[in-house]
Amino acid sequence: WVTKSINDLAVVIGGGTPDTTVKSYWDGEIQWFTPSEIGKNKYVDSSLRTITEVGLNNSSAKLLPPNTILLSSRATIGECSLSLRECATNQGFQCLVSKKCNVDFLYYLIQTKKKDLIRKSCGSTFLEISANEVRKIQVSVPSDVEQQKIAELLSLIDERIATQNKIIEKLQSLIKGLSQQLLSSENDWILYRLDDLAQIKSGYSGTQVSYQTPYKVSRIETISKHCIDIQRIGYVECIPESYRLNVGNILFSNINSIQYIGNTAYLDKDYGLYHGMNLLRIIPNTTIVRPRFLHLLLCTDWAINYFQTICNKAVSQASINQTALGKSRFPIPPMSVQQQICSMFELTERKLDNEQEYISCLQQQKRYLLQKMFI
Repeated sequence: WVTKSINDLAVVIGGGTPDTTVKSYWDGEIQWFTPSEIGKNKYVDSSLRTITEVGLNNSSAKLLPPNTILLSSRATIGECSLSLRECATNQGFQCLVSKKCNVDFLYYLIQTKKKDLIRKSCGSTFLEISANEVRKIQVSVPSDVEQQKIAELLSLIDERIATQNKIIEKLQSLIKGLSQQLLSSENDWILYRLDDLAQIKSGYSGTQVSYQTPYKVSRIETISKHCIDIQRIGYVECIPESYRLNVGNILFSNINSIQYIGNTAYLDKDYGLYHGMNLLRIIPNTTIVRPRFLHLLLCTDWAINYFQTICNKAVSQASINQTALGKSRFPIPPMSVQQQICSMFELTERKLDNEQEYISCLQQQKRYLLQKMFI
């Protein structure tokens, strides 16, 4: 293997953003990528936004040829995908146009240098790596024949990852579709106020401490991913046992930025967690509603839109008081129908969990091969 710099292997090209106030610069034929759109799959074809040739010529964006490696250089540094056609990018990229190196090999090679890219980045507002620093990165390159073999093997894994991503996207769409069809607010079921369906309680307001104790308490961050994130909890010195969260309880974000108002998490198991500040605890009345069914209702688009409508809006955050939340009305079917709906969701979600676990294994396998196959 021969040591070379990225500058020996590729031309490094930055991006730019046309003036967003000039309509003639946008909605053209040129694909225009941002960092959030790349890295999930090896290849990218279409972008969320497009620009015109006039917009391209009146900005620092550059027209990149097919098979350009779109390499993010700010925000999440080191993410990359290969463009299938001509495109442009915003300024959050330092893209690589291969000179003589096998472009697929270079695509995998640059992924092994993510730590170097991050280490060489700088900036006060956000970290960013410059084109010159990318050019200086040293890499080891084998013969053309070996480049081809390595690229072919890793491409097979990437093809399987892309297929797996499509499976996951279809399952996620199916779950959303089930939610819209089965849990519609227009269903001819009996309407109940939420305070008839459940007890609504506020959390423990005692002072949290900066060190670990036996008493773990929930925080707003604990449910930011729509599930219980045990890595994002708080601690208190002592707390009454009545605040202990039980399986089937639902945590509800009632004080947050408006886009996160109504965010919930369902306690599917005992996390040894207590109810902390700035979240409401919903304890379903199991004689009327199944806890999982109530959680599904709270997660529907129409419910979240309703919560965001009734919340009290301030400059930096919004809030829903316990009384207003309790007056919210939900259509509830017979328990047998609730059971059928819950079972349908659980089967689909279990399938989704399995597929996500499988893609995680594929990604782990790819990382292992990247570590072993590159010097």
